[in-house]
Amino acid sequence: MGAEWRQPRPPGEGTQAMLPIRRALLGAIAALPLLACTAFAAEIKVMSSGGFHSALDALAPEFEKATGHKVTKIYGASMGAVPTAVPNRLARGEAADMVIIAGEAIDKLIEEGRLQKGSRTDLVFSRIGVVVKAGAPQPDVSTPAAVKAMLLAAPSVAYSDSASGVYISSRFFQGLGITDQMAGKAFKVPSTRRVAEVVAAGEAAVGFQQISEILGIPGATLVGPLPEAIQLVTSFSAGIPVGAEQPEVAKAFVAFLTAPAAWPTIRSMGLDPAGEPKR
Repeated sequence: MGAEWRQPRPPGEGTQAMLPIRRALLGAIAALPLLACTAFAAEIKVMSSGGFHSALDALAPEFEKATGHKVTKIYGASMGAVPTAVPNRLARGEAADMVIIAGEAIDKLIEEGRLQKGSRTDLVFSRIGVVVKAGAPQPDVSTPAAVKAMLLAAPSVAYSDSASGVYISSRFFQGLGITDQMAGKAFKVPSTRRVAEVVAAGEAAVGFQQISEILGIPGATLVGPLPEAIQLVTSFSAGIPVGAEQPEVAKAFVAFLTAPAAWPTIRSMGLDPAGEPKR
């Protein structure tokens, strides 16, 4: 699922380098048939998990400039018990026109009747990365055996309380046969903080989270992705809530985010566009 992981590269440095991408995004917006039905300026409320945070921050302003619509962003985890998690926000009756969370969480919300049937659209595929404090020796993570050795040697290990963390705590340690050894030193980081921030602060020697949530955190270094044999590729998908006030504008935004013109920006955030052909 998804393309082979490549080291993320910025789509361009400076205004001039970004112009071709912006022109392509404008062209993609102009070609969207849904916009013919949404000529008025509207506000859409988008709830998103951290895995798509950076991409949304970069792409939403381009959509706003081209359409006049306003995108209000509300962030929370794809799952978990914290009050700010997107499913918990919806359960409390918080208003949203669109949600972007892990695909399995989208499916669950559709089953619960909170999202419109047939509204799931996969946006990106995301891999789990390994993070250490900037300046610290970078461990070998090229094979499952190397990752196991790294974990056994590490004094402390952090993981998120969302999709990647559920995998790390419930299946990853068990698959490596080190559940007992991790029990005393591995801990969950609440979604109010990023794992890379915890590692950068020296509160954990090693951390695991979506690569898109590691990149750009001061004081933290992305070592690389987990090996494919023990990797979990998560789809981050969009869905439209039942009772959304601006469903047509939300659908136009989904189409914008999946357009090929958005792919360079998405790739630069450590994500694989879901619609991109496999290489």
